[in-house]
Amino acid sequence: MLTTSRRGARRALTTTVAAALTALLLAACGTTEDASDDASATAKASSGPVEVKDERGTVRLDAPAVNVVSLEWGLTETLLALGVKPVGAADVKGYNQWDKSIALDPATPDVGTRGEPSLDAIAALKPDLVVSVTDIPANVLSQIEKTAPVLALRGSDAADPVAYMRRTVTTLAQITGTEDKGEELLAGYDKKIAEGKAALEKAGKAGAPFVMADGWIDSGTVSIRLYTPGSFFGAIGEDLGLKNQWPSGGDKDYGLAQTDLEGLTKITDPKTAFLYVSNDGDASSAIIKALSSNAVWKQLPFVKSGDNLHRIPDGIWMFGGPASAGAYVDAIVDSLAKA
Repeated sequence: MLTTSRRGARRALTTTVAAALTALLLAACGTTEDASDDASATAKASSGPVEVKDERGTVRLDAPAVNVVSLEWGLTETLLALGVKPVGAADVKGYNQWDKSIALDPATPDVGTRGEPSLDAIAALKPDLVVSVTDIPANVLSQIEKTAPVLALRGSDAADPVAYMRRTVTTLAQITGTEDKGEELLAGYDKKIAEGKAALEKAGKAGAPFVMADGWIDSGTVSIRLYTPGSFFGAIGEDLGLKNQWPSGGDKDYGLAQTDLEGLTKITDPKTAFLYVSNDGDASSAIIKALSSNAVWKQLPFVKSGDNLHRIPDGIWMFGGPASAGAYVDAIVDSLAKA
């Protein structure tokens, strides 16, 4: 990625899950928000059953969930934004490196990696609910369900990633009794988009061309990953009225397309803003440095034009919720308005 495939990247998760299938139990802002305790208090005060739809059917609880274990960073972020502090989470250290929009208490019990949850660690926490993405195989989710109810959502949906983010917020809010906070988060996203569009228009950047990328180096070969309009970041850019210069080729879930350096020659508009992820302390931080001496890279129109390369701040999770979305809007506005 102009982020590594071995640390926080979605590519890492996919690889880990595929390998784990053979092992049966599975063997990766401009604004910072503090989660409040209001949501947990609301859930505790609520009574009566709750019922929601996930990707596998209907999930029913006798009462809104309070003690929740999260197996995916994007879900963890959204729970925190709702005011629900997970009693356990997958890869706590990794979350706090890759998703800085809302901090997760480092003392939160770790229940394994996102692709390799520990059944024993989850069971020990006696959760009311475990939330997961469907990237984890069904047989593993079935094993977890012997301990606690499981809510399984997709990590994203390339058909409309912002709409799926909204569905995720609404579903988690319903099952934790935090509907008012969920509505507030979604209204906050709409407000952030409106403010971002106004700022870009004021800076003369309305409708500006852009691409969003990350990448990695494997055995000396540079691979670039582009965020199409079907990606979370790509969709946010288009909500801001920007024109994505890599319009197709993404996968059906995350809207991500892969190319090599030569493939970037398809981007011909010299005004294109090239935004990228390159987290410090990660192998990806060497990507732009590695590219800077390459003759093909130096001849790309958006590189030759001068000020169109923009590294977004570390810690904006590429597959997050409203908090990451707000941070990304700020990053785009800061980058383009100053260009």
